[in-house]
Amino acid sequence: MLDLAEELDRWTEEGREYAVATVVAVGGSAPRGPGAALAVDSAGTVIGSVSGGCVEGAVYDLCLQALETGESVTERFGYSDDDAFAVGLTCGGTIDMLITPVGGQAPARRVLASALSAAVRREPTALARIVRGPAGLLGRALLVRPDGAYEGGVGGGPDLDAAVAAEARALLETGRTGTVELSADGSRCPGGLTVLVESNVPPPRMIVFGAVDFASALARAGRFLGYHVTVCDARPVFATRARFPDADEVVVDWPHRYLRRTGTDARTVLCVLTHDAKFDVPLLKAALRLPVAFVGAMGSRRTHEDRNRRLRAEGVTERELTRLRSPIGLDLGARTPEETALSIAAEIVAVRRGGTGVPLTGSRTPIHRDEAEHGGDRPRPRRDRPGAGRTAPGAARGRADSAAVPRIRHPG
Repeated sequence: MLDLAEELDRWTEEGREYAVATVVAVGGSAPRGPGAALAVDSAGTVIGSVSGGCVEGAVYDLCLQALETGESVTERFGYSDDDAFAVGLTCGGTIDMLITPVGGQAPARRVLASALSAAVRREPTALARIVRGPAGLLGRALLVRPDGAYEGGVGGGPDLDAAVAAEARALLETGRTGTVELSADGSRCPGGLTVLVESNVPPPRMIVFGAVDFASALARAGRFLGYHVTVCDARPVFATRARFPDADEVVVDWPHRYLRRTGTDARTVLCVLTHDAKFDVPLLKAALRLPVAFVGAMGSRRTHEDRNRRLRAEGVTERELTRLRSPIGLDLGARTPEETALSIAAEIVAVRRGGTGVPLTGSRTPIHRDEAEHGGDRPRPRRDRPGAGRTAPGAARGRADSAAVPRIRHPG
């Protein structure tokens, strides 16, 4: 639900009552991952998405029903072989969902309000909620901060709260969203409880070196993908805010000096677009020794070979050189700066998600890969203004299952 933090924080401040459906787990070719959410207020306004359209109508209806009953429920949606036109995932996957009412008397409202407020302020926090267990604990929430402090409770006593907080903190440290299994007494052994942990961390960084036309287009693409974009160049006449309005930061400094003094982590993407040896070699020598997610450099194949020769002369090892994505980008036949930025962005996504870059037509590669395998810190699309809500069209009435363990649902 932290995907909708800006809008839901505003709803909370306005005193609205609403219900949130959050994806807990997916199987097969489901379109959205854990943490994706859809929310409906008491007036019927809906924001967000949990399936790209497949089951939105039924989920909308379940949210309204949760607002009426005041109870959290779980539900599983899956593909129906008998009726491919039933409300379900015709892509063949399954989605487990938690539907939580957030009314004035909801037990978790205060904790959820704190989590939404922290997400809007971009403070690193983890929101943990019970998604499988005794009915009385379903939907109970706990907000965990990086130092291990937490507020709220999951309703099973201090030992269970401490265990949930420890597990949530571990996921927060890696920026991941996912589920953990615990016993009701708080032990780490898988038992009667499943906890969904949503990590809220600052957006990952994309640092673009070289204030060129390609950098302007790539800054737009990076912002669209949810990155915090910095453009860096040693030439002040080129590195200006006017030339890069979509960048979060424009820095005038020698690239290698800036890289050494700025913060990076395992999600950071470094794109070197200068293709000038006096900038590239000292920069890449430093970049290839950092534990970042992606290091790519622009240039012709001749430039690439010359750059590698210079890097070897500077002591860069063959193993370090294997990390360099050069020439940067996928082969799209790109010509314009915008097309080139698209090819670079496509390679970044492919590396991040373990994609092959080959056309899906005629291939047998899976469309959706296991997010945990390739990192769960998906960047959220950047939005400068909260999106306007919309009222859903008539939704097919569904049945909520208040049991703690989801069942396959094929409404209709």
